[in-house]
Amino acid sequence: MSRRIRLWLVAVGGAGLAALLVAACLDLPDFGGDRHPYGDRAVREALARHTANTVASVNFDQRAFDTLGEMIILFSAVLGCVVLLRQTRDEERARPEPEPVARPVRRYALIVLPVALLTGLYVIVHGQLSPGGGFQGGVVAATSLHLLYLGADYRALERIRPVGLYEVGDAVAASAYLVTGVAGLIGGSAFLANTLLPYGTFNTLSSGGTVPLLNAAIGMEVACAVVVLLARFLDQAVEIEDSKEVRAP
Repeated sequence: MSRRIRLWLVAVGGAGLAALLVAACLDLPDFGGDRHPYGDRAVREALARHTANTVASVNFDQRAFDTLGEMIILFSAVLGCVVLLRQTRDEERARPEPEPVARPVRRYALIVLPVALLTGLYVIVHGQLSPGGGFQGGVVAATSLHLLYLGADYRALERIRPVGLYEVGDAVAASAYLVTGVAGLIGGSAFLANTLLPYGTFNTLSSGGTVPLLNAAIGMEVACAVVVLLARFLDQAVEIEDSKEVRAP
């Protein structure tokens, strides 16, 4: 295929895409109007499945397959970082030297650490009831652990952050999301369909059917993924050095 034909194909495809985009934009509800068909349907479906947080219902029920794609993107990104930032043959681990940190900063970090960790876990657990969920709570819980780097030192952080276990947790959480989806197929419904569990009492932790399960799986996957990601970057910044630099007098 010649270069001219390829350019024509790109131009025709781009023109068609542009026409569809313009047509879709022209059919959007007026800005500031009271007609919101997508939002109305999303709220109606969330209430029908006893999910108080409509955003959680969209993420883990109405568009749970899209969330699966987002999870795979994060999982693949972490996997790529682990491969690229792994210790090579010409690198060695040097003993990390403690950095000087002001005493008030250390105290503040140690005080905030448990509060931030509990906040992250709370956001995950209550994702189907209030704003937040697995994505937000997972990031908060993962980053809160690294306050120990400021409050103590890198060795203390390593003791509460065995990277191997978090890598396993990341894989288990991603598998749990997939297994929940396959269970819907086995039960005679669709993949990731919210039909496995009773919807429960509205506005309680057990409400929403499979929404709390998928939300918890995402929370665990995000938390473990962020811990592994930060661990690899910190290893490169703090411990791993070139062999020639380590052996130099």
